Amino acid sequence: MLLSTMTLASVGAGALPAAAKTNSDQLDPDKKAAQVIAEMTQDERYALLHSIMPIAFGPEPLPEAVQGQPAMAGYVPPISRLGIPAITQTDASLGVTNPFQARKGDVATALPSGLALASSFNPELAYESGKMVGNEARAKGFNVLLGGGMNLARDPRNGRNFEYLGEDPLLAGTLGGNAVRGTQSEGVVSTVKHFAINDQETNRNTLNSVIDEAALRMSDLLAFEIGIEIGQPGSVMCAYNRVNGPWACGSDMLLNQVLKKDWGYKGWVMSDWGAVHDVDYAIMGLDQQAGAQLDKEIWFDGPLKTKVAKGEISQDRISDMSQRILRSLYAVGADRPLTRTDIDYDAHGKVALKTAEQGIVLLKNNGILPLAASARNILVVGGHADAGVMSGGGSSQVTPVGGPAAMIPVGGEGFLASFGKMLIMPSSPLAALKEQLPEANIQFDSGYFPNATAQAAKHADMVIIFATQWQIEALDAGSMALPQGQDDLIAAVAAANPNSVVVLETGNPVHMPWANDVGAIMEAWYPGQRGGEAIANVLTGKVNPSGRLPISFPVDESQLPRPEIPGLGGPSDAKFDVDYNIEGADVGYRWYAREGITPAYPFGYGLSYTSFTHDNFKVAAKGDGLNASFTVRNTGKIAGADVPQIYLADAAGTPMRRLAAFDRVELAPGEARTVTVPLEWRVIADWANDGWEVAPGTYRFVLATDALANGVSASVKLKAHHIAK
Repeated sequence: MLLSTMTLASVGAGALPAAAKTNSDQLDPDKKAAQVIAEMTQDERYALLHSIMPIAFGPEPLPEAVQGQPAMAGYVPPISRLGIPAITQTDASLGVTNPFQARKGDVATALPSGLALASSFNPELAYESGKMVGNEARAKGFNVLLGGGMNLARDPRNGRNFEYLGEDPLLAGTLGGNAVRGTQSEGVVSTVKHFAINDQETNRNTLNSVIDEAALRMSDLLAFEIGIEIGQPGSVMCAYNRVNGPWACGSDMLLNQVLKKDWGYKGWVMSDWGAVHDVDYAIMGLDQQAGAQLDKEIWFDGPLKTKVAKGEISQDRISDMSQRILRSLYAVGADRPLTRTDIDYDAHGKVALKTAEQGIVLLKNNGILPLAASARNILVVGGHADAGVMSGGGSSQVTPVGGPAAMIPVGGEGFLASFGKMLIMPSSPLAALKEQLPEANIQFDSGYFPNATAQAAKHADMVIIFATQWQIEALDAGSMALPQGQDDLIAAVAAANPNSVVVLETGNPVHMPWANDVGAIMEAWYPGQRGGEAIANVLTGKVNPSGRLPISFPVDESQLPRPEIPGLGGPSDAKFDVDYNIEGADVGYRWYAREGITPAYPFGYGLSYTSFTHDNFKVAAKGDGLNASFTVRNTGKIAGADVPQIYLADAAGTPMRRLAAFDRVELAPGEARTVTVPLEWRVIADWANDGWEVAPGTYRFVLATDALANGVSASVKLKAHHIAK
């Protein structure tokens, strides 16, 4: 269906026609921004440096500048005489949000979770999904998208992992950067966030992430570095937490030294909402105080003017802050007037469907899948599968096309008081299965009474159990167990009928104490707007599963660097250190490899309905870098996609596992293809002596099906090499 969008009443107000703008329109963005800054008054420059949410929090009236604006994440008024449009900010990377559903009737295409996208290992799909969200954002009147989450999954209980792209810096940076690139192709500034090492939600506003610089550079910062190189985002959003002492949004080391000096970043740094504690953050590299009414003061207005008047902050710094903002608007084309356009929700729904299909990971299959066309009596159990599919909560929550299938109150205080509702996306797996298997007798049981459900399971040819784990920003899961007794439900049903399939709709890895007792396990994550259809397509074999895990599934919490979440259950304002030096740069599968731990399912793992072989693996120097080549063959009877992964296994005598390259290869039955991919040199190197350093010696790589598989090997000798930061 082609539907008209709701547009923001005053979005872009004051944006002049192209002919009325300054004669700098044809200049490069840096020169154009400098020219416009030179024409601005001092007050106009300050006006760019803070955004306000046009949403009332408490009895205080909204500032006059945002009164009458529709609900959105942040708003900066236009400067009409210079053709500078309003800056209109919206969440987030999973689709255009409608906070508190305050814009009545406004819906958007809901993409699957970030972990689902990451499971595709498909940069082109990341670009396509980012472009889709950018298109809808601009059509709805927004020119800044607060998407691009790239924090690494250091803890599989982090309530916000579902927004991110897994535990590996190369995968997260590559997919995140391509999503940003897609969004900005639509003339919408995209952010990358949350900079940096904001890797748990418990006490996120007060905790101190402690990590050595080398380990940080080789893990979380590397994901951002790669993502920024690929996507060239207009803005970077700093995080809530402290990093080695200072708050991230006031960290000279992160913002001035690493981001702007070492990486040469030209865009602007915006704060997370409520993350600014002092006006001196301007000196430390913060350029814009976003959602400023959530802070103690609007620091980047009156207090900043006072500091400048006293000579404590230079006028040049104010010009730099405002120029960086304008420069990004011009570079992306976000300064173009925003006009009402229609959204092709059918076309965008296909992007959501493809993302869900490519993101589904088949973890176990004893031959029970794909569902046989001859299956006659199928019992579908639990997970609200009769209504739709689970989604994650918080600021990334999208109000889907068609509206929610259900809103289930969770309750709570603080953040949960406003956002504590499970939103079920209106895409029923039960309905999709009935449509695809019209000859079968498919019944649904909610699983509310496990004993009764187990009795019903005895009379079915097959049982498909849907298990859900709702997660939300600002709240970490207390454990990896499925909530609300679902493990007991699965165990009871599997005992009654071992011909059972478990479909997981989760925001993270979970315990699976019943794994040996069921016939198949499928991880669907939060599968988005058309998730029910995607799940049915993979279950029935209409789509061959090709997803690979972007995050390892440990057996239980005892395998983690921190078996207990620091601060969990304590006061919400407690200040404490989280010691990330335990694992350092060895996040996720790298930790398991280093410690000799065998997780339940490692990073990169995933099954298919066909089979593949890899051979002719070679690694050779090319110019200043390394290339790998190999042949992939589909040895099965149906078409499918393989995801070959290349890991550094030994660096000059030091054993390790680091993803250095990957590809996604679609092959017909019997088809073979030779693939050549570049290896990421910063994965091969270590951070030492203020730069990337390669030690001399033999480097062995493995071409494998997952992070801990043996695969096939190839080696190359490298000379000592140092590249300064």
